Amino acid sequence: MKRNNLAKCVVLGLAVLMATAAFASNKGSLHVQEAVEVNGQSLPAGDYQVRWEGTGSDVQLSFMQGKKEVAKTSAKVIELNQASNYDSAVIDRSSGKATVSEIRFSGKKSALALGGSDRASMSGNSSR
Repeated sequence: MKRNNLAKCVVLGLAVLMATAAFASNKGSLHVQEAVEVNGQSLPAGDYQVRWEGTGSDVQLSFMQGKKEVAKTSAKVIELNQASNYDSAVIDRSSGKATVSEIRFSGKKSALALGGSDRASMSGNSSR
């Protein structure tokens, strides 16, 4: 009987651990050094928490300051050739505005391409 209870506790503990790990992988930090746009919404320079929800490659992305959501957009999870060295935003200036087109996270081989963007190698225009 005690083994049965011990096994249940171990399984429950592993389930909680896995759920925590899954939740932690759906958020990251981002510092932008200049005002940028996300889905037509202006984000002033500053620190943001980035959170995403969804399964597969299509996700909904939220930019948070504290508990306040300041911008929301759709994004695609894309694979990179190598892990990013730091958290960064890839900025597209082709429209004359500084628009976030991709977000990369330190140590991750995946990134978030905003608005279905396929830009995966614009590192010359990135801002940390």
